[in-house]
Amino acid sequence: MNRPARRPGGSRRRIAISIKTKLGALVVGAVLLTSGLALVAIRTSTEFRYITIFAMIATLLITQFVAQSLTAPLDEMNTVAGSISRGDLSRRVRGADRRDELGDLASTINRMADDLEAVDRHRKELVANVSHELRTPIAALRAVLENVVDGVSEADPETMRSALKQTERLGRLVETLLDLSRLDNGVVQLRARRFEVWPYLSGVLREANLAAAQRGLPSTSGLHRRTDVHLHLEVQPSDLTAYADVERLHQVMANLIDNAVKHSPPHGRVTVRARRGPYPDSLELVVEDEGPGIPEAERHKVFQRFNRGTSPDRQGPGSDGGTGLGLAIARWAVDLHGGGIGVAESSRGCRIRVTLPGSLPPRD
Repeated sequence: MNRPARRPGGSRRRIAISIKTKLGALVVGAVLLTSGLALVAIRTSTEFRYITIFAMIATLLITQFVAQSLTAPLDEMNTVAGSISRGDLSRRVRGADRRDELGDLASTINRMADDLEAVDRHRKELVANVSHELRTPIAALRAVLENVVDGVSEADPETMRSALKQTERLGRLVETLLDLSRLDNGVVQLRARRFEVWPYLSGVLREANLAAAQRGLPSTSGLHRRTDVHLHLEVQPSDLTAYADVERLHQVMANLIDNAVKHSPPHGRVTVRARRGPYPDSLELVVEDEGPGIPEAERHKVFQRFNRGTSPDRQGPGSDGGTGLGLAIARWAVDLHGGGIGVAESSRGCRIRVTLPGSLPPRD
């Protein structure tokens, strides 16, 4: 942690010297020019007033040239910053490759513009995704209720079950949006406790299986409708315990299991493994499927918001597209614990590894 902190400071010192050198060179050049002209005047018996006037003109021209090279980028930065403040996020500042403070400032403005553009894009995607996700269950629920009110269908258990199905879908979307809001606002407080891993993970898998198989509805722990995928659990040792917020960990495992099930082949197998991590009280969790896997070029953005993948194979038999937020929320929950989550190498399918440190990071 200390080495990266020193590098920016050293870089700033080198940058500061760069512009100071330019200004110093300007002063030294003006002095040398004036001294040289004075020597010429002495040797040639030229009047000093002519030398003084010539020296002033030359110094002003040099100063104007140097000042132009310093102030022109500032004018451009002011123009670009004004455009960004008015909502034009496509403008960028030239000269970010300069080796001085102006180049550093140009890079900072460009990075700020990139971040603002990404936030604006995510906001638009969120509105579009939420609108799309809300429209389908609301339209289906409205159709069911209109049929009941108009007497087209009876309010029998099957009809009410269909209405409940759409209501639960709306509830899941609201929960996802609430999680996203908590993520952005940083208001989530961890309630960690020690628990036995085997019973806990068995309950998560049982919930996913029973909800999908017995009711034929989306799982309350995820979104999948698959009943042909076998879920397998391995815990070593069998009495393994861990220290974490079980509710947040449930979000992580539910989203990973749901994602693995959706992209599994027919009658595939999803394996959840748990074992002690490399440090005392740490925990390592792995969710592995037999699906098409994640292309290496996409692994770095798997946990980004609204990422749904570009490979057609990722839209497996149980995939419904989703909101692209499940894995982002999983990463957020793991980060709250001070742990890590990532795509591990696998000869077949996709393997996601989660590590929890066993002790929570200090909270500010």
